[in-house]
Amino acid sequence: MKQLFILTKVLSSLSSRYVRRFSTHLRSIKRLPLWLAILTFAPNLHAHPHSWIEMKTHIEGGNGMITGLSMEWSFDAMTSMYMLDGEDVSADTEAETFKKLAASVIENMMYEHYFTYFYDGEEPIKYQVVENAKFERDKAKMVLTFDLPLSKPKPVTRDSLRVLIFDPSYFVDMSWLSNRDVTLSPELARQCQLELIEPNPTPEQMSYAMSLPVDADPDNTLGQLFTQSVELHCTAVPAS
Repeated sequence: MKQLFILTKVLSSLSSRYVRRFSTHLRSIKRLPLWLAILTFAPNLHAHPHSWIEMKTHIEGGNGMITGLSMEWSFDAMTSMYMLDGEDVSADTEAETFKKLAASVIENMMYEHYFTYFYDGEEPIKYQVVENAKFERDKAKMVLTFDLPLSKPKPVTRDSLRVLIFDPSYFVDMSWLSNRDVTLSPELARQCQLELIEPNPTPEQMSYAMSLPVDADPDNTLGQLFTQSVELHCTAVPAS
């Protein structure tokens, strides 16, 4: 397989034997046409490696300044099983195994901006390195949590701030399931509101996505076309 997954050794090891029913993982009404078209007209694409991550994001800050993002990423059960394949998760070693796994995932993601893109207009906002990364198990799912501090505090603006989290090649579906999965610190919530925007790809973009053969090189423009975004709408000063 030519596709290269960067999230973890798990995602890089996924192959055509990892086949999921796409219809159980549809994220929004606006995505239905794309996925139904894939199911109906391009069944060979089921062999593509795929993984699903359900996300929660908390935006930290106060006094009109954003200081960082706190993440919770829940991997689907099948990906979680591959993640632990061959690892020692006995009672005596599980904690150390999870610690090493979290460090490996974070190190790999660092070179992809942690798959997290924060913009002021068209200007990207920079991060420091991840802090407090850890894995925990939630029944059949592995859950990764970490803090992503900004390189320097970012003043809130009225309408120009937005956050996107996605795999550029779209081999990994990363989604907030509802607007409740993105939250603000109490101080920021006094002056800002969040708007979760669903993707709206064109028919041409959908057609292109369907046309990709199983062994195609990843197209790193696809992820942004089919991802959600969060826009921040803030007042100039904190509400009293």
